[in-house]
Amino acid sequence: MDVASMRKADRWLGVPACWALTLWRRLTSRAAPSPARPTRILFVKLAEQGSTVLAAAAIREAVRRVGRENVFFLVFEKNRFILDVMDLIPRGNAVTINDRSLWGTLCGALGAVRRMRSLKIDAVIDMEFFARSSAAMAFLCGARWRVGYHAFHGEAAYRGDLMTHRLSFNAHQHTSSAFLSMVMALDARIEQLPALDFTVPRKPDPLPAFEPSPGEADAVAALLRSAGVKEGAALVLFNANCSDLLPLRRWPSERYVELAKQLLGARPDVAIAFTGAPDEAAAAVELVGQINSPRCVSLAGKTTLRQLLVLYGLSRVLVTNDSGPAHFAALTPIHVVVLFGPETPALFAPISPRTHALWVGLACSPCVNAYNDRQSSCRNNLCMQRITMDEVLAKVTGVLDAPDSPAEARV
Repeated sequence: MDVASMRKADRWLGVPACWALTLWRRLTSRAAPSPARPTRILFVKLAEQGSTVLAAAAIREAVRRVGRENVFFLVFEKNRFILDVMDLIPRGNAVTINDRSLWGTLCGALGAVRRMRSLKIDAVIDMEFFARSSAAMAFLCGARWRVGYHAFHGEAAYRGDLMTHRLSFNAHQHTSSAFLSMVMALDARIEQLPALDFTVPRKPDPLPAFEPSPGEADAVAALLRSAGVKEGAALVLFNANCSDLLPLRRWPSERYVELAKQLLGARPDVAIAFTGAPDEAAAAVELVGQINSPRCVSLAGKTTLRQLLVLYGLSRVLVTNDSGPAHFAALTPIHVVVLFGPETPALFAPISPRTHALWVGLACSPCVNAYNDRQSSCRNNLCMQRITMDEVLAKVTGVLDAPDSPAEARV
């Protein structure tokens, strides 16, 4: 299903489902969880692979508590790739739902509920902020400990009263810290929630590093040569698109064209490649045509997701809108220049010392958040348009000139 259909289903099916399940919970209420610690933890993060990367610290904390083999993850099938790449839990511990159609999603959800109940999950961490579908799944899995966000004063979408550990969303806390807090909240006394009597580390642990398998780097290098990228070039990648979840995050395409022309004109050692999904290939080819340089090519639709991560390891800089690839790249040695507008790097910046976030901070920005279901009435993303080409060029040039830029990051 597309994003619009998923939102409609979450509203029109999710609201009555959460209301009915809340009524059922109150009619058949059980005692609060005992002081004993849970032994099997499930994370619910159905969409957005970039957020899965931000959950790395939370997953590691769960592993520390109950062991790697006792941590599970509920995710849409199409979004499990990055979970497998991080390799923090066994691959068999991913519970997946196929979301290609509404009927397929409903059938997949029922199958997932059956599997989760058979696994005897006793704690679930709902990381989908205020989605109704994830709250319902968390309740139906049968876990006695259920941690999730609650709209205490109607400040966010209604999702019933299905959590045992009801938390307030903190709009001033980086998402990685928020996810970690949810795991640590398992130790909190229910009667004192949503107050949390602990702090989270200010500096998160390094992310798991992506390691290509033997031969993968050579295969991607061969792909680059076949596309026309000369051996020895300092490769700069452009991700000029963003997910359908929030098109407002796009930096104007003409800025990418101008940035490429400036880089190629000033630096004869640089080559540029546009990346993207297969359905973004035509747009990428059009931009390459406007740039009209033999040192600029399109790889959109020509790589698998795994090859994309290998490509990051062979490149110097990625310039990208705020989207999943920015977080995927944080698993590799590449420097990432991330352009923010409708959302803020204070909450969503990739976790990497090689992240360079640009955000103008207009009076109306950020305009999307967990409270408004990450939707905006804005139709003119001035917050992205105000990021100038010169600012991005300066960041990219600074990385290329930095003495600590990895010499191996050349084709």
